[in-house]
Amino acid sequence: MNDIKHPDGGERRRALITGLSGFTGRHLAARLLDEGYEVWGTTSPASEPDVPGTTGVPVNLLDLDAVRACVSDAQPDVVVHLAGLAHVTGNPPTQSYLVNIMGSRNLLEALSQLDKKPRAVLMASTSNVYGNADVEVIDENVPLNPGNDYAVSKLAMENMARLWLDRLPVFFTRPFNYTGVGQSEDFLLPKIVNHHARHEARMSLGNMDVSRDFSDVRDVVEVYTRLLEISPAGEAFNTCSGTGHSLGEILTMMERIAEYKIDIFVDPRFMRRNEIAKLVGSNAKLRRAIGSVPVTPIYDTLEWMFKHARTQVEGKAVQSAAVVRT
Repeated sequence: MNDIKHPDGGERRRALITGLSGFTGRHLAARLLDEGYEVWGTTSPASEPDVPGTTGVPVNLLDLDAVRACVSDAQPDVVVHLAGLAHVTGNPPTQSYLVNIMGSRNLLEALSQLDKKPRAVLMASTSNVYGNADVEVIDENVPLNPGNDYAVSKLAMENMARLWLDRLPVFFTRPFNYTGVGQSEDFLLPKIVNHHARHEARMSLGNMDVSRDFSDVRDVVEVYTRLLEISPAGEAFNTCSGTGHSLGEILTMMERIAEYKIDIFVDPRFMRRNEIAKLVGSNAKLRRAIGSVPVTPIYDTLEWMFKHARTQVEGKAVQSAAVVRT
């Protein structure tokens, strides 16, 4: 495939994002487009909305031939592997292991066969690989002790990917919880925000005695963009704010933003086995690698999400009213 040129005559960089149409993928695509990349990506074989300005290719990561074809067409300079099955959606363990390990392996095998290898391959893992760590703040030296199938599958992915370090500049991110506009209501903070945006009287939640390190997705994709530039092969980095917030603090913030207090019902169905009580990370290693780490206050993130959700709610109300009048 011919190299695409910048208007100034220089070669344009090309990025490949697996999981392009997902929550993180869409935000990362926008950030890389701003950086001047041509953005390609894999999407689910199911019909998904296009990401403006990008080239999306429906690919099942378990189909090695399809992955090879996509990678060969894309010829990426950098790769960000986001696609996988998330813990929160309750996927069967067999599928989580297959997609998160074998899907990742298929990608690496396909990349290793390119004549021109990418200069950076970012593999997104998870902070869940640390499990219930016996420390106040988790850095990368904390022993890895995954406590559920999702976390085990991600740690296995990391170990498997290290087998390719002699052929590919692979490195890892271990993001702690992060959120923002576009994240599914299957996740905790979008659920809380959207209930408030709809001004619902009551909301069911699980374990209230948890504390999490929440980041803004815009900060996360900025970190990923900077890591791609330095390509620290073989390294793993926590991606986090370094500050923990309890669920009670989040609810208090939302009460202030939405200007009302929602009634909370603790539902045993939402209580997770092996729930990690506190998950707060250190981003010291990340700061040493890329300089200052962007940290948006979680209140500002919640306010951004709430305003967007309210706009959606109001838009649907206008549409419903128009239908009734018709």
